[in-house]
Amino acid sequence: MTTRIFIDGAAGTTGLEIRDRLSGREEFELLVLDETQRKDVAARKEALHAADVAILCLPDNAAVEAVKLAEGSDTRIIDASSAHRVADGWAYGFPELIGHDKIAEAKFVSNPGCYPTGFLALVAPLVRAGLLPADWPFTVNAVSGFSGGGKALIERFADEPDLAFRSYGLDLEHKHKPEMKQHAGLAHGVIFAPAVVPAYRGMLVEVPLHLGAMVSNPSVDALKGTLIEHYSASSVVNVNSDDRPSELLLNDDQPAHDGMDLFVFGNEGGWNARLIARLDNLGKGASGAAIQNLNIMCGLPETAGLRL
Repeated sequence: MTTRIFIDGAAGTTGLEIRDRLSGREEFELLVLDETQRKDVAARKEALHAADVAILCLPDNAAVEAVKLAEGSDTRIIDASSAHRVADGWAYGFPELIGHDKIAEAKFVSNPGCYPTGFLALVAPLVRAGLLPADWPFTVNAVSGFSGGGKALIERFADEPDLAFRSYGLDLEHKHKPEMKQHAGLAHGVIFAPAVVPAYRGMLVEVPLHLGAMVSNPSVDALKGTLIEHYSASSVVNVNSDDRPSELLLNDDQPAHDGMDLFVFGNEGGWNARLIARLDNLGKGASGAAIQNLNIMCGLPETAGLRL
């Protein structure tokens, strides 16, 4: 028996990548609206009710509307927007952190944001283990390919070929901050410094730490060992445990990738550390995560259809 899937917002960047990953998978039947129906409320409602699982690739307000349109149905929902990432009644779609069972049993799953995926992968297990204090003033320095900004930012980089670096969020506000705080179990919000470069996909998310200023004074080896143990059963998240590269690069022709690599760097004496996550903002940071969650919800191998 096939599972009926409706992607609401299938024409957007994330929706197109999800659709591409579902191509050729016989376990699923894709419900598709033609161009004239794509924004028609009645047609969307009918598709939402007809689907077994709906994946929302919409702006936040439209995602909230879609959930209301699906009321009264048995349709399970994966929301790729930021509308429900800290909402009650929604499972946070990061199986490596919340547990696969919670996602397998959930009716409503909210996909993590791309930047929070990197931050939480690094910080949440270490806070839970007591190695990093929950009341520490965390900072996040991150850079992403421009596809994370959707069609508007893609067009901007096309129209401004000389644009080399775009720093934003300079008002110290960003929609990703609440989920970073909540799902890492932090007492304070983070200082988040995001930027975009002229590469289509890929991102680096860095958390610098003054270990020697912490009462617990954790060692770099303890941080790395805890992360290795936490992700030891994962086929998606890899902790670099062998070589220590002298640099980490983003290429402008990065292939699509649904995994994530974590790195722990420390200076001599262990006073300072740099935790870095490398991932595809359209992969584990968006579409790949949606497919992973979909697989888990449907009782399928979680890596089916992923690019690893």
